[in-house]
Amino acid sequence: MKYYIIAGEASGDLHGANLMRAIFKKDSDAQIRFWGGDAMQEVGGTQVRHIRDLAYMGFVEVAMHLKTVLGNISFCKKDIMEFQPDVIVYIDYPGFNLKIAKFAHANGFKNVHYISPQLWAWKKGRIKTMRRDLDKLCYILPFEQDFYAKNAFPQAVYVGHPLLDAIAGFQMAEHGIKEYDRPIIALLPGSRKMELKKMLPPMLRLASRHPEFQFVIAGMTLLGDQFYQPYLADIKNVDVVYDKTYPLLSKAYAAVVCSGTATLETALFNVPQVVCYQANPISAAIARILIGDKIKYISLVNLISDAPVVTELIQNDVNDTNIQKEFERITIEDEVRTRIFNGYSRMFQILGNAGASERTADEIIKSMKQ
Repeated sequence: MKYYIIAGEASGDLHGANLMRAIFKKDSDAQIRFWGGDAMQEVGGTQVRHIRDLAYMGFVEVAMHLKTVLGNISFCKKDIMEFQPDVIVYIDYPGFNLKIAKFAHANGFKNVHYISPQLWAWKKGRIKTMRRDLDKLCYILPFEQDFYAKNAFPQAVYVGHPLLDAIAGFQMAEHGIKEYDRPIIALLPGSRKMELKKMLPPMLRLASRHPEFQFVIAGMTLLGDQFYQPYLADIKNVDVVYDKTYPLLSKAYAAVVCSGTATLETALFNVPQVVCYQANPISAAIARILIGDKIKYISLVNLISDAPVVTELIQNDVNDTNIQKEFERITIEDEVRTRIFNGYSRMFQILGNAGASERTADEIIKSMKQ
């Protein structure tokens, strides 16, 4: 069978790689053509576009790169028509992927969307077109079950969270990082340049005030030293490790994390964290209008738990005073650390078992046979 897979971000690349392994395991003759990153490239198949050229997030950021985005959409449609896949698999990245899904459906292709857009938070109006364009929607968050049941989406199926697969397959011995003589604080400032430029400076100011800890940034090879090193001048207790987030989290005492998939990864390694997020002010204002009071939290940990397990600092709350205060709470106050650990334990029970990649591969193959 011929599979066309589209992932547009670092988290999608990770989940796409595990999904591809499951597909190759179940279909030894699989031909896979994909948009993704280094993790997917290591598995096999033919790469069409790298995620470094795709990761635009937010209303303003997309508008600034509109010509590139439209060019990628046009190229993707043409590439699909030439490849003629048996199924197209969309991994998250809804702004791009749902446009391609509409085109693909109109041209008679099978469509499977893996990792649902956050319709429960905003853009609920997408449900109608998604029902029409998708043959299968594989969603990963437990609380989404009620949402899709109430909104009559018969082709939606819960597969579990793929991060459980990624962490279950992690082997510390193969990816170790060096030892330090001080407790390690993991800094996870995001995967997009716009996020990094906002989040790295306050994180590094925190590091400069705490020489008793070794701060380590979870860096990305695709950005390289030329991006990170200018931020590190004159700060002696900060290091960068590239593409080693899991080894870093496996040794971390605490973490400061940019909201996103990294918040759940940090929790799955049982590391107390402070969650920070600053979007472009215009994008944030539009998001507030669209979301309103529909959701109480932004971090996956709190969303899954439906409780404030970890502290969230958002927009103007991301300042040196607040970060310092919350950092001291998760590193010094045993009561706070214990409360977070207990919250993580309850979240693990909600998430259940690994196997999302295998279950999704089964659903993809089933959709082609129907």
